[in-house]
Amino acid sequence: MERYPHIFQPGTIGRLSVKNRIKYAATETNFPYGDGYVSDREVAYMEAQAKGGAGIVTTQGAYPDRKGEGKGFKGMMSINDDRYIPGLARIADVIRANGALSSIQILHCGREGGIDLDYCLMPSVVPQKLSYFKPPREITREEIRQAVKDHVAAALRAKKAGFDMIELSGIVGYLISTFISRYTNKRTDEYGGDLKERCRLMVEVIEGVKAGVGDMPVGIRLCGHELLDDRGGNTFEESVESFRIAEEAGADYLSVTVGWHESSQSVITRDVPMGHWLSIAEAVKKAVDVPVMMAFRQFLPHIPEKAIAGGQIDFVEMCRPMIADPEFPRKVSEGREGEIIPCIACNVCFSRLYYHQPIMCSVRPSLGHEGEEAWGYYGFKPAEKRKKVLVVGGGPAGLQCAEVAARKGHEVTIFEKNDRLGGNILIASRVDAGAAELLRPIATLGELCRKAGVDIRLGAACDPATVGREAPDVLVVASGPSIRGVSKGVLTPQDVMAAGEKVGPRVVIMGAGGVGLGVAVYLLRSGEYEITVIDDAGKPGRDVNPFYLWQYMALMRKRKVSLMMRTAVKAVEIGRVRIAGPSGEGVVETDSIITSLMAPEEGIWKDTAGSFAGEAYFIGDAKKPRRLLNAIRDGYRLGMVL
Repeated sequence: MERYPHIFQPGTIGRLSVKNRIKYAATETNFPYGDGYVSDREVAYMEAQAKGGAGIVTTQGAYPDRKGEGKGFKGMMSINDDRYIPGLARIADVIRANGALSSIQILHCGREGGIDLDYCLMPSVVPQKLSYFKPPREITREEIRQAVKDHVAAALRAKKAGFDMIELSGIVGYLISTFISRYTNKRTDEYGGDLKERCRLMVEVIEGVKAGVGDMPVGIRLCGHELLDDRGGNTFEESVESFRIAEEAGADYLSVTVGWHESSQSVITRDVPMGHWLSIAEAVKKAVDVPVMMAFRQFLPHIPEKAIAGGQIDFVEMCRPMIADPEFPRKVSEGREGEIIPCIACNVCFSRLYYHQPIMCSVRPSLGHEGEEAWGYYGFKPAEKRKKVLVVGGGPAGLQCAEVAARKGHEVTIFEKNDRLGGNILIASRVDAGAAELLRPIATLGELCRKAGVDIRLGAACDPATVGREAPDVLVVASGPSIRGVSKGVLTPQDVMAAGEKVGPRVVIMGAGGVGLGVAVYLLRSGEYEITVIDDAGKPGRDVNPFYLWQYMALMRKRKVSLMMRTAVKAVEIGRVRIAGPSGEGVVETDSIITSLMAPEEGIWKDTAGSFAGEAYFIGDAKKPRRLLNAIRDGYRLGMVL
């Protein structure tokens, strides 16, 4: 606390005192049941957030209407009927029991709603830019009045459920935001026109909710900068003014966000520097008198500490950092920053929502399993029998397995041939701007392994003879993948991105998955290259998160990268590659050839594991080349059962 006095000083929102300046920010999880009821899984998740030390813990958004027009996610909570109050009360109770103030978000998803219907509601019919969302239908004046009533009724249920405060949401394309924005509001009645009229729905909702719940604090999330200039959205000045209008209507606090889901620039990905958007929150704070808060890439505690001290914000909101580690606040307050499981802005959590799946986290496999003892969120039971475990490879899978196994009481040794931990993450961390953040969980896992007593041997090659000398009970092969297509004159990603092998001006990359596109992006950022990417798959980047794929594709279009899909490499020759594709056979002239084709471990470890007398396991890319999420999850789950 001494290092971060401003984060941990008490604050005030309305009539309530808050123990510190950290608020867990609302996000959907898809943990509740599809019928709107709260699940045990959701309660356990919220309990973990409350135990983590935040001053305020906010639920996911709950939709307020009975038709489901406000429902934007398959597993979204509902607050449209009294029958949901008991489940919501469980969340309020578990938050309060663990020392935090409970906040519930009321969310009508509007343009992004109607997930179980064949339409969505909007102030005006503006075609969807993103095909995922439903076709728009213009909301009638009667339906607007009903939406206000729905929000008020939902707020009254929240009060009955025992929540301390209420949060309204007017961001990213949800109902209230679509009325505020010139981009989506073309109405000519009293709900359209100038900014004040476009804010009318917001004002009516705030005033109605405030009148209904009395002195219970009510806040609202609004967009400080839509980043929709190319689509005729609000100016920055209009967005800031909308906060002042919300304050005038009675909002007790204001949460500042940036961008819509339709914005055509990065907002929360790694290429956006941490703390980049704080100037927008600062502009809002200068315009209002109630507390102002913001999330958005404040992943390191010194960033909000400086922002609060400098008067840019009053509270910091944390969503993804506390998905990755609910104990973020407590660990910071106790001086254990090195043990924080760090968010890497991979956005796997958010992207899964749009595949109707529960959120997962690349760096925390226990997400969504906080209430299940076997997953060890609150600690593992000691193993019944202590075993000697040898882990080959100090990448994410090997480190995670070693850390969990050691926590369970096993004697664990990691052999890593390089002088650094990280495995293929050392390569991935060089792909694009901000990718070095991928190294943060490696540092944390290394720290946690050492704390758990793991013997980490760097620069230590391991072969079958080593295994014989060490005589482990358990052999864990986490040595990474085999690389297909390697022959004389063919380079690997490691050759180019780690060993510094020179490539010529014309480059052929075999494979258009995440590794191949990563190599292409790395080269495009490094110099001027004429790049051809060849793959027999139908689409590029099938294993790349959509939050990043659109950026990669935009860069490759700009730099005129040739993507040859549904095309096979038939032969690799000096200075050229023979191919066969939809247009027949052909030749691509090239100066350098790079293969990004990965396969499970097919070298000495396959035979060694087969003849090993003890338990032998393959995890991570050695088992099957996949994403970081899968590697860490492999390691965690194996560690669980050892």
